[in-house]
Amino acid sequence: MRSEKTLYDLILSFARHNDAIRAVWMNGSRANPNAPKDILQDFDIVYAVTDIGPFRKNPGWIARFGKPLMVLEPDSQMPDAASARPDEKYTWLMLFEDGNRIDLTLRRVDTAAGHAAASRQTVVLLDKDHILPDLPPASDADYHVARPDPDTFCQCCESFWWDATYVAKGLWRREILYAMDHLNLIVRPSLIDMLTWTAGLATGFSVSTGKNGKYLDRYLPAPVWKRLLATYPLAEPESVWHALYTAGGLFHDAARHVASRLGYSYNRQQAIAIGLYISKIRGNRLDR
Repeated sequence: MRSEKTLYDLILSFARHNDAIRAVWMNGSRANPNAPKDILQDFDIVYAVTDIGPFRKNPGWIARFGKPLMVLEPDSQMPDAASARPDEKYTWLMLFEDGNRIDLTLRRVDTAAGHAAASRQTVVLLDKDHILPDLPPASDADYHVARPDPDTFCQCCESFWWDATYVAKGLWRREILYAMDHLNLIVRPSLIDMLTWTAGLATGFSVSTGKNGKYLDRYLPAPVWKRLLATYPLAEPESVWHALYTAGGLFHDAARHVASRLGYSYNRQQAIAIGLYISKIRGNRLDR
C-alpha cells in the first residue's frame, strides 16, 4: 500500500498542475484530531473547481491516483432528485488496487467558501486564490454527543420497548430472520442512543462516540460494554432470546441512569409491563 505522504503528494500535485482546480480541503477521519490513525482511513478530499463538466466527460484523470479497483459515482444515480446539482457538486468514490481509497468531491468555486466553513472538521490543503475563509483548527465538535431533551428521551424509550415486542413475535413464529433484523436494525439503534447519552453524561457531552457508536468502548464502564456485546446473537432462537433479554436489562439500567442524571421521567411501569408481555410470548402462554 502506498504511503500517506505519497497519496497527499498525488492529490496536491494534480491540483497544483490543473488550472481548473483552485482550492483543496480535507474532511473525514483524517481531518479529525481525535480519530485513531491507520492505513485503512479514506482520504476525503474536496476540489474547488471552475467547471465540473470536463471532469465528468473525461474521467481518465482518475488514473493519475492509481489503478482503480472500483469507482462509484453516487450523484449519477439520482439525476432527477431535487437536490441533484451536478454542475455545482459531484463525487467519485475510488478504491485503488493497493487498498487506498479516495472519496473525491468537486465543488464549484463560487460555492466553495460556504461548504468549507460548514464543517469544523476541515483542513485546508491548498488555496491558490485565497477563496477560502480562515478556519479554526479542525475539531470533531460537530459530532459530539448531544444532550437529549425530554421528548427525545421519551421517544427513545417508547421506541425501544415497542419494537422489542416484534423480536419476540418473530421468535414465537419461528421467523428467525425477521426477529434478528428487528433486534439489530430497529431495536438496537435505541439502545445505542441511550448508551451514547450515558457516555455523554460521563464526559460532559464533550466527545464523539463515532459512526455507529464505534468509539463507545472508550467511554462506557467495562461491564456495560461487555453487556452490550452480549446483545449480538447467533442465528439461533435461544441466542436471540438471550440477546433480547440482555438488551432489555441494559436499556432499562441505562435509561434509569440517564433519567436520574438529567431530571427526566422514565416510565418504569411500562418497561416492566413490556418485559412481562415478552416473557409470556416466550413461555407460549398466549393463545395461538
